[in-house]
Formats: sequence, C-alpha cells, structure tokens
Amino acid sequence: MNSLEEFNSSSNNREKNIINFTNTNPEEKNLTNFTSLTSSSSSAPPASSTLSRYENQKRRDWNTFGQYLRNHRPPLSLSRCSGAHVLEFLRYLDQFGKTKVHSQICPFFGHPNPPAPCPCPLRQAWGSLDALIGRLRAAFEENGGKPEDNPFGARAVRLFLREVRDSQSKARGISYEKKKRKRPPQQQPPPPSNAT
Repeated sequence: MNSLEEFNSSSNNREKNIINFTNTNPEEKNLTNFTSLTSSSSSAPPASSTLSRYENQKRRDWNTFGQYLRNHRPPLSLSRCSGAHVLEFLRYLDQFGKTKVHSQICPFFGHPNPPAPCPCPLRQAWGSLDALIGRLRAAFEENGGKPEDNPFGARAVRLFLREVRDSQSKARGISYEKKKRKRPPQQQPPPPSNAT
C-alpha cells in the first residue's frame, strides 16, 4: 500500500479477514503484535525480509486498521476516519488484551503482583496502545496523509491514552513516569597551552 488512495480503494474489498492479537515476547508485556490474516488474494505486498521489525509491525498494524475500516458497519474510508473511529478501534482491541486491570472494588487494586486470581478484566496494556498509535500515526503520514488530518494524532486519542495510562497505573500499582534520557557527558575542551 503506497498511498491513501490505494488504501481507500482496497476498502471496497468485502473479503472477510480475521484479526489476530498475539504477544511477540511473553517477557515483555508491552510489545504487541496486531496481525491481519488474509487470504492469498489480498492486495498486501509480500513481506520483505529487509524491513526492520518496527517497519514490519507498522505495516501489519496499518493493514489491520484498514481491515477494521472495511469491516466497519457501514464500511468507512480512511478519508472519513476521525479520532472517534480510532477510539472505537482501540476499544475493540481491548477484548484481545492480556493485561489484568483491577477494578476499584478488587482487593488487589493497586498491587503490581497480586497473590491470587481475581475476576477483573483483561485489557490492552497502555504501553501497547501507545506504541500502536505511534506506528499508525507514522504509517498514515508515510502513506500520503497530511499531519494536520491524521486521526491518530487527534486530541481525543491523546486524552484517551492519558486516561488509560493513569487508570492502569493506579489499578496495577505501576508508575508510568517518562524515562529520563541519559545525556552523554560533555567533553571539556583541553586548556590552551602557553607556548612562548
């Protein structure tokens, strides 16, 4: 898919695809893999082994979002997609989540490692959603979208992600503070030599 026009034209394809959510590394709960399993008649380009893991993930996420738009009732073109549709997509993905988020009435609310099972729901982890939106935002612009029209950068999406981060932080007892970048130590210039 090289352009928004091609993406939108493929939206008319009515073939049914299955959206599959898997975790690529069980040790890292925030690394997710949203894939779209399509039949061989799909218009998606063949996978290239020269692309980085990030680029492959971004392509899969873009294709998955496109499939979500095609399966939307009524079908939705990317040019008519808004931040509200992106939020709908994120809420849809919640059903595939693998992160336990405790409710306020749960005795384990605020405990990062609960000692026993509880009936609280599994949700998408905030880090997974944040990374997904970042990849989709980049893919939108790489496929010809204007930054000012990017539904993945909408204020409503940013507020939703902040709300998810804050609620999961409280429910899971985990701090999501920004990591401070380590700046390389500045080298001091050598003192001038007094050669006379």
